[in-house]
Amino acid sequence: MGYSLVWFKRDLRLHDHAALQAAAAQGPVLCLYVIEPSLWTQPDAARQHYEFILESLRELAHALITLGGRLQVRTGEVTDVLAQLHTLANFERLFSHEETGNAVTFERDKAVARWCRAQSVSWQEFPQFGVVRRLTSRNHWQSHWASHTQAPQLPCPQPENSAFKSFVSRTDAAGSAVARQGEATTMIWERNKLQFQPSPWPAQAVPSAQELGLAAFEPPDRQRGGRSAGLAVLESFLNDRCRHYRGGISSPLSAPSACSRLSPYLSFGALSLREVVQATDAKLLQLKERSAYAAKGLEAFLSRLHWHCHFIQKLESEPELAWRNLHRGYDGLREPDWNPAHFEALTQGRTGWPMVDACVAMLRETGWLNFRMRAMLVSVAAYPLWLHWQLVGQWLARQFLDYEPGIHWSQMQMQSGTTGINTTRVYNPVKQAQDHDPQGFFVRRWCPALRRVPDSWLLEPWRMPESVQAACGVRVSADAPAGAPDAWPLPPVDLERATRVAKDRLHSLRRRPEVRAAKAAIVEKHGSRKGRDGQPASTRRLAPASAAASAQLSFGFE
Repeated sequence: MGYSLVWFKRDLRLHDHAALQAAAAQGPVLCLYVIEPSLWTQPDAARQHYEFILESLRELAHALITLGGRLQVRTGEVTDVLAQLHTLANFERLFSHEETGNAVTFERDKAVARWCRAQSVSWQEFPQFGVVRRLTSRNHWQSHWASHTQAPQLPCPQPENSAFKSFVSRTDAAGSAVARQGEATTMIWERNKLQFQPSPWPAQAVPSAQELGLAAFEPPDRQRGGRSAGLAVLESFLNDRCRHYRGGISSPLSAPSACSRLSPYLSFGALSLREVVQATDAKLLQLKERSAYAAKGLEAFLSRLHWHCHFIQKLESEPELAWRNLHRGYDGLREPDWNPAHFEALTQGRTGWPMVDACVAMLRETGWLNFRMRAMLVSVAAYPLWLHWQLVGQWLARQFLDYEPGIHWSQMQMQSGTTGINTTRVYNPVKQAQDHDPQGFFVRRWCPALRRVPDSWLLEPWRMPESVQAACGVRVSADAPAGAPDAWPLPPVDLERATRVAKDRLHSLRRRPEVRAAKAAIVEKHGSRKGRDGQPASTRRLAPASAAASAQLSFGFE
């Protein structure tokens, strides 16, 4: 009897893993993760993503050992790796979760499908989220989401499961010895090397981030990978931090603890969406009897879990939105006016707007930022700086540890006003600071040059008289040297005027008859269907009508 291959991608766990369960039911199983060099050369890839994955793989590999199994980690393009393994130990079935990724993973999956057909290998994929592949209509999408998240969780295979222990690789016609997985000795992960002795392949070192061409920098205070870390974050949120979710997620001061912080563990699959939804449901039932305020917070969190999949569905249904305007009527709106100096000011945290530059500094340190501040960064890029969303989005994808392509690109376009169906949302960075950091604690923490600036000038330092600048030891100028502790840059544009001009240009285009006419098709394909699928209110509670406006404000999953 042949064996099954389980291909792990952004699903780095054993619990509630549909592909692993289905493969184990068929007989012998071999588990595989492929480090794909082509993925790590893409402009949305960052070292922090890779290191987080390695941390998750390390824990996954050890968990498989307790079951009597092994994780094969190979470097190469997937079709090449599959062909090598197929030659060494002929497999009949391939199992994996679906992935809604970037253009490279989209083309990669099509290549894998062609390879499987050519080799008569059966490839079965399973939904990772409440996202429907080849969705024909949004009308019943919410029912699909509810069915996925409320289905029973799939347990982790047990140590006595024979699927792992009975994997037998056969000797090929040339007499090459191919190992019995059940006889494999200790897995070694030391100094970035993951090896198996014996193995279907010779031992292979895991490439370093540098060898993959990734930049050396990564946020020093980012979250760490692995399922155990994800479970600890989930437990702390449900048992304590959720009390501060309502009212705490908008300010960058309170958001780091008030937000769930589960996003990277969902993005890379250390936790399943279903287990997070069901754990939250269970906690909500407890809290309704004891703390109405905390219960309201969890209801809001569940609503965001719903919108998490709503946005990923957009990219699943239209992969092109990662590289072209969702509404083609907006083509050419910003592209001819690209300003490298504005982009550099934004990415270096030198716009001169304290709240913006403080957020960029926090991203460099932690790899995370709350949704409102993310939306503000994109708004500043799209309106006063008048930058097209694609290069800004690639930069932010590298900054966000929890980069989830479906959410990221849907929100980049929504916040930039190129979907054609969303209200224009412009975030004034001075007002955001006044609302969410009125005493300047956040700005002073991340912008050391401004720590001695009086409150009255802190949020608009370019208005500060020279006498005040001298008194607080900071000089505001257009040529302020980067990193100087006593210098602060002037904003590259007048904020109010540049924002007004940008909005006028966008709205002028939006009023054109041909642009308005194309809106209906986008709504039909991508718009939400609250209350239109005939489901009772109880199954629609995660997307109430009142949630629509607030959800559109979010820049992703918290």
